Amino acid sequence: MTNTPQKPKVLISDKMDPNAARIFEERGCDVDVITGESPDELKARIGEYHGLAIRSSTTVTSEILDAATNLKVIGRAGIGVDNVDIPYASGKGVVVMNTPFGNSITTAEHAIAMIMALARQIPQANDRTQNGEWPKKDFMGIEVTGKTLGLIGAGNIGSIVASRALGLKMKIVAFDPFLTPDRAVEIGVEKVDLDTLLARADFITLHTPLTEETRNILSAENLGKTKEGVRIVNCARGGLIDEAALAEQLASGHVAGAALDVFETEPAKESPLFGLPNFICTPHLGASTTEAQVNVALQVAEQMADYLVSGGVTNALNMPSLSAEEAPKLQPYMALAERLGSLVGQLAHGNLPKISIEMEGDAAELNPKPITAAVLSGVMRRYSQSVNMVNAPYLAKERGIEVREIRNSREGRYKTLVRVTVATDSGDRSVAGTIFGSGGPRLVEIFGIGIEAELEGDMLYIVNDDAPGFIGRIGTLLGQNGINIGTFNLGRREAGGEAVLLLSIDQPISQDLVEKASGVEGVRVVTPLAF
Repeated sequence: MTNTPQKPKVLISDKMDPNAARIFEERGCDVDVITGESPDELKARIGEYHGLAIRSSTTVTSEILDAATNLKVIGRAGIGVDNVDIPYASGKGVVVMNTPFGNSITTAEHAIAMIMALARQIPQANDRTQNGEWPKKDFMGIEVTGKTLGLIGAGNIGSIVASRALGLKMKIVAFDPFLTPDRAVEIGVEKVDLDTLLARADFITLHTPLTEETRNILSAENLGKTKEGVRIVNCARGGLIDEAALAEQLASGHVAGAALDVFETEPAKESPLFGLPNFICTPHLGASTTEAQVNVALQVAEQMADYLVSGGVTNALNMPSLSAEEAPKLQPYMALAERLGSLVGQLAHGNLPKISIEMEGDAAELNPKPITAAVLSGVMRRYSQSVNMVNAPYLAKERGIEVREIRNSREGRYKTLVRVTVATDSGDRSVAGTIFGSGGPRLVEIFGIGIEAELEGDMLYIVNDDAPGFIGRIGTLLGQNGINIGTFNLGRREAGGEAVLLLSIDQPISQDLVEKASGVEGVRVVTPLAF
């Protein structure tokens, strides 16, 4: 009787479109929708789940992650992941995903709406008119046509804002360290430094995540550098603007108006900005459209189900993503890389202060990050069996291991090659492998000795003197102890010198048998391996 594989189990802990649950079920996951629980209730429940789908209400702390003993992936239906302890999740080997594109248009449109509301003071005029006044002379607006819009952040949402602003006949300058000159031309903006943007912009909109580098990017100092009469919009993240300093600039009139959808502390029950006549705000509505909420819910379900069922990785924040186009090409290389890393990790002794991953020939044309992560997951398994591609880079960094990637487009003996070299107390040790035409990963070199072998299951690594009769002696010993040999794989430096024997065996061997094998004439090293 065969055991039916357990279905991945997913918890949806925040309210989202009901079609998300349907997608999980259609793709082979069991799903529970349990919303509104306290942190203690979630902590008590989370241990049985492989996936956790959230929005902004659930906060995933280290305590919850410690309790999530089976958790493999957290999916945020939206962009911001301030409510997830990503470093701790990474250390636990949990993938953290978001959906950066599902609400992009919605958020960009909200920013444009804020620009127009500031330009024509629409909320203030509405309030007074509905209160029985007719304050026509009190509201003199400005046109946006011909004005300069300064984008702080020109990624996905920023570029959409740019396209809409171009339709309004605005001029656009952008500050973004990751914006290339070609991309700037493509989206129709002028790339400038931050000081230039502050000095030139009539309107400033922010479209950047909150990091240590971007926190208070509009500080008191930078707000003082802005153009007199500037109007500022933030529909990105709270904490990008020094709110007290902005309040002072609004009160003085240097900043003519500000519109915020996000605040440093949310819900924003109080703020130095509240009550200022030239300030307008909304309660974090940037992604709040029917279309956006459906989109992000469906996308997070698709991404999480793909990962749990087939291993596909999309929009991950703490491991390399594999696009649908990359995955078929990369997966054989990742399997090879993981086994090479595992091999060198099992054979190398002492500390490993440095690991180099060289990709040669066809391998050099691929995305190196998943290959590197796979190597590290293999190597770091010598320290912990709970290592995977998510936490391996973090564990290597914690241990002070230097990791280098080398890509070389030349072809050597093999059309494609991956080489893993580790620095040890005894010098560098290197193993290399290739992908054969069938897609199968194959070892082709170990510590300078050419040898072709599949790395799979239980194996025995033997270093011996190249002399007649040795294979018979080792085969006899294993046979007498009930160990069946699957394959023999041989290599040597030179005739009569050092040789390597890699045996695949049908079961693990005992330490007692390892010691017996070490006593066979001609044996230098015996190491059992497992893949």
